Amino acid sequence: MDASDYTQVKASIKRSFNIDLDHYKDEQMKRRLDSWLVRVHADTWKDYFQLLTTDTTELERFRNYLTINVTEFFRDPARWDLVRQDIMPYLIKNARENPLSRELKIWSAGCSIGTEPYTLAILMEEAFPNQKYSILATDLDRGALVKARARGPYTQEDIRNLTPAQRKKYISAAAPYHASESLQKNIHFQEQNLITDRFDAGFDLIVCRNVVIYFTTETKDVLYAKFSAALRPGGVLFVGGTEILSGAAKFGLQNFGISFYKKL
Repeated sequence: MDASDYTQVKASIKRSFNIDLDHYKDEQMKRRLDSWLVRVHADTWKDYFQLLTTDTTELERFRNYLTINVTEFFRDPARWDLVRQDIMPYLIKNARENPLSRELKIWSAGCSIGTEPYTLAILMEEAFPNQKYSILATDLDRGALVKARARGPYTQEDIRNLTPAQRKKYISAAAPYHASESLQKNIHFQEQNLITDRFDAGFDLIVCRNVVIYFTTETKDVLYAKFSAALRPGGVLFVGGTEILSGAAKFGLQNFGISFYKKL
């Protein structure tokens, strides 16, 4: 896709979906769009956008494709071990020292099909059963949110990191796999555009993993500043294993271990 075509495609996408691709890395997004055009057997983007004016099902399919979903329960298990052993005990202690913070407020930003918020719920139910908590789970992908609210179905690959005991207790016995209804009681799913929408505040933990990596440096800086503002003092931002905040202090954050940043 040349620069002229990409400019026109970005303009059409912004008009149709209010998604601004200027915030995304150009080469990654160009490759993703080129792959989609081949997949849908369209000759040109002009033809495809003409189709979208009359085919609402295809319109929604394309909108959902523009958001990137790679997820599974307890993705990167070693990081979740740190949440269980170090991060959550610290946050619970911090909350109990503040009389206004009886309940842990957690946000899964870019929750995709729900495996991350359900992972958080499993962790809380197993390791901290007496701790009150709420989980806000947000994503731009409406199709992913439908699946998340329905608690699946999930594939064998999605649940591969769960222990046999966890599968028995929290996942349906046979495929297609669904998370148990009990896990959903403290989770609220909501559509959200991280770039344009306002954030709630007062979070103890924000989990945003492997989402920001697709954005430009300028957009990353805006998002990290917004995440910091959404955390309570002492709150923690949990990012992907390959994500490093350069100059975390300018966002009011400090390194709190690999993949974790604490608000000052």
